[in-house]
Amino acid sequence: MKRIDFQTSPDKYRHWRIETDGEVARVIMDVDETAGLFEGYELKLNSYDLGVDIELADVIQRLRFEHPEVKTVVMASGKDRVFCAGANIRMLGGVSHAHKVNFCKFTNETRNSIEDATDNSHQTWICAVSGACAGGGYELALACDEIILTDDGSSTVALPEVPLLAVLPGTGGLTRVTDKRKVRRDRADIFCSLEEGIRGKKAVDWRLVDQVAPASKFGEAVDQRAKEVAARSDRPSGAQGVRLNPLDKTLTDNAIRYSMVSVEIDRDARIATVTISGPEDQPPADMAAAEAQGDQFWSLKLARELDDALLEIRFNEMEMAVIQFKSAGDPAAVLAYDEFMQANDGHWLMREILLYWRRVLKRVDLTSRTISTMAEPGSCFAGTLAELLFAADRTYMADGQFEGDNRPEARIALSQLNFGAYPMSNGLTRLETRFLGEPEAVEAAKATIGEQLDASQAEEMGLVSFAFDDIDWEDEVRIFLEERASFSPDALTAMEANLRFAGPETMETRIFGRLTAWQNWVFQRPNAVGADGALKRYGTGKRANFNMERV
Repeated sequence: MKRIDFQTSPDKYRHWRIETDGEVARVIMDVDETAGLFEGYELKLNSYDLGVDIELADVIQRLRFEHPEVKTVVMASGKDRVFCAGANIRMLGGVSHAHKVNFCKFTNETRNSIEDATDNSHQTWICAVSGACAGGGYELALACDEIILTDDGSSTVALPEVPLLAVLPGTGGLTRVTDKRKVRRDRADIFCSLEEGIRGKKAVDWRLVDQVAPASKFGEAVDQRAKEVAARSDRPSGAQGVRLNPLDKTLTDNAIRYSMVSVEIDRDARIATVTISGPEDQPPADMAAAEAQGDQFWSLKLARELDDALLEIRFNEMEMAVIQFKSAGDPAAVLAYDEFMQANDGHWLMREILLYWRRVLKRVDLTSRTISTMAEPGSCFAGTLAELLFAADRTYMADGQFEGDNRPEARIALSQLNFGAYPMSNGLTRLETRFLGEPEAVEAAKATIGEQLDASQAEEMGLVSFAFDDIDWEDEVRIFLEERASFSPDALTAMEANLRFAGPETMETRIFGRLTAWQNWVFQRPNAVGADGALKRYGTGKRANFNMERV
């Protein structure tokens, strides 16, 4: 499978258009059916593949950072008589199992970012549906805060995957219907069993959409609602956005290098080592200076590079068993940036940077690889970067000065941002999740804010898994990495996904928990992907041949 590039920009879009008009932006889905990410299928009826969703993720990000004046976003179709037919069936029938599941995960993360923009950036998304809106197309609509449907006798919303394709509606579709839109269970069952979907007033009565309007007044109704929603937003009308320029990125056979992040690929050991560079300078004097730095502001630049690196590993290095995080720099400099971000969190740009870090760290949590963090001499796991200690399945910290190594002794430090700015999908901080049932341990950690803790202190407080001196360090780390790479990837994915999200269930944890379990299972079953399965026979005129045993 060819290497997938997650970097794009509006001048390269093949499937989306952004039209801004003051406080309201329109995001138009107009998929180029000849521009599929892979060969062998056409993206007919505004159906999508990963390439379409990569562009959408970029659209969402740019609206948040480059257009602070935009308070409402209207998503609509550029095609006649169809909103979106959902994920492309030929694509799903032809790509690998791993790509299918990673694709579903990325699409759900992208839809979560729409919800995050609405809830936390106060840039509210409204979906204007005209024509057929089915499967993943309805999932796009479900991610928006409100759905307005054309009442013309033919426009419908549908989740027809079970009767048509023998697969789940992306897991996010089912969960958002019941948990977000509060559709009654029996009605949801009926809805997900109908190939033709539901239209008009019935869609409103069942809470599948919020409003219908006749075709003659549809545009007027959407515009009026967009302006009403914009009036309640606190986004600054006259602010200048920050342009997101292309990343400084170099690819080689065994490495990916950015300005602040490097990824070393060891294919024999099946380890991807991600090294993060701390800031070389102090934070800017004020927000005016930070805005002048634009996308070169250290925290924003690092978040963008780390996000891209994670996606590179997920999709292009699928056999990596372990992602190993390392860092280099001064912990005090990282804390200084955290203090600056917290002091200015009321500014629209700093809010967006903090929210972006929240999404990037969730991307770490949701990556199906063993996550390990190595706090070595000279590392800078402090504040925001300390979250990588708590996101890890295992954390190793070097104890004391290592012989022949002139780098400073490893130390970690916490900032105020570790105690609420970056909640996980379960709604808890990583420290609250780590110390579930031990609130006193969280309070003890909070009492050390700003202190640089050595390995013995960190281990005693439970902030790292192990602390080893230079006699044991190399052997202990090697044994762990070799052991992890030898285990079944399937068993590890299941184990890690179960252990990472202790505590309360949320819509997010249900979406991704079901994705890990059920889509992994369904996409390997012959009923869906076998030679006579529904995905293979769709559109051929032949019915799928199901194994009728319930498992």
